Amino acid sequence: MDDLKNPLKIVFVGGHHTPALAVMASLAAKLKTAGKPYKFYWIGHKYSMWGDKKESAEYREVTALNIPFYDLKAGKLYRTYHPLKLLRLPLGFLQALLYIRRLSPQLTVSFGGYLAVPVALVSWFRRIPVFTHEQAVSPGLANRIIAHFARKVLISFPESQQYFPKNKSVLTGNPLRKEIFEVNQPISFPLDREKYPTIYITGGKQGGHTINRTVGEILPELLSHFNIIHQCGSSTVYGDFQYLELEAGKLPDSLSDGYILKDYFAASQVGSVFAKADFVLSRSGANIVSELAALGKPAVLIPIPWSSGNEQENNAKVLVKAGLAVILPQTELSGERLLKTCLEFSGRLKEFIPERATRAPVELSAAEIIATELFMAIR
Repeated sequence: MDDLKNPLKIVFVGGHHTPALAVMASLAAKLKTAGKPYKFYWIGHKYSMWGDKKESAEYREVTALNIPFYDLKAGKLYRTYHPLKLLRLPLGFLQALLYIRRLSPQLTVSFGGYLAVPVALVSWFRRIPVFTHEQAVSPGLANRIIAHFARKVLISFPESQQYFPKNKSVLTGNPLRKEIFEVNQPISFPLDREKYPTIYITGGKQGGHTINRTVGEILPELLSHFNIIHQCGSSTVYGDFQYLELEAGKLPDSLSDGYILKDYFAASQVGSVFAKADFVLSRSGANIVSELAALGKPAVLIPIPWSSGNEQENNAKVLVKAGLAVILPQTELSGERLLKTCLEFSGRLKEFIPERATRAPVELSAAEIIATELFMAIR
């Protein structure tokens, strides 16, 4: 009876909620099997960007699972010059202190990103065990800092070991959402469009502004050769969804019938999107790279050039080495170059066979491995 009144309380925090949700599901199953009452909490961004007016995919997906969500207005540790943004640095630590004091968790689990730094530091100061997970090959500044306070650093790639203390590091892989393997809502185009290969274009749930604008510039030309499923992000700062809607509205029916535009795809839809796509045009964040590797899905990758420690380019090279991708540097990106690259890549798809995914380092049971590490810490 006392256990029911005093459940295990676990705080999750970080910039990457997709792998965190996969771990939550595995950990919840373990705790239920063990008969241990629990309560999960999420500390994150209600809005994706400074000045955004639309709720983030993170907020929508976490709250849809009835997990209490605490909005943290932390500032970045670098590239922060706006005076009001600088004020968010101390504000983030103050908010983190208030949240951790109020929740009094038995464990804090970080999934990286500058948002996690104040939460991890406050947790450590209050003697709450901290575990952090690094999704990328090259860790960002946040996880390099958090590693000093963490009990364990869970890494996705063997190459990441060099950045962290060996006595703390555990190779787990990057957790995958099970929905990428599920085709719940098959996607189809009109019969006269089914002869074209399909590209899934995504810059992540925040979108890729540069990619979105470049695609918009050559939308008629692309649709003359491909069907397109386009996740452009929900940010209102750039207005990419509205821009692409306007561009799509100018198209004749023969082309617009081959274009599906969404701000973001829910977890229940993403498996159907991947299944329909012949190849993917994307950024190269750790999560999309892991999902592409697991699915054996060919991709044209455009790494963010300013990512910390050249993180995205290093992630992309994993798939290039595995024979699943080519890299199109953003410095070379233009409408003409993008169209040419997609046409050339489409003509070579047989070279990027799914069987080659076995050469990419992806651990399909990563969520279970991490959940076991966490369970052992709190049992």
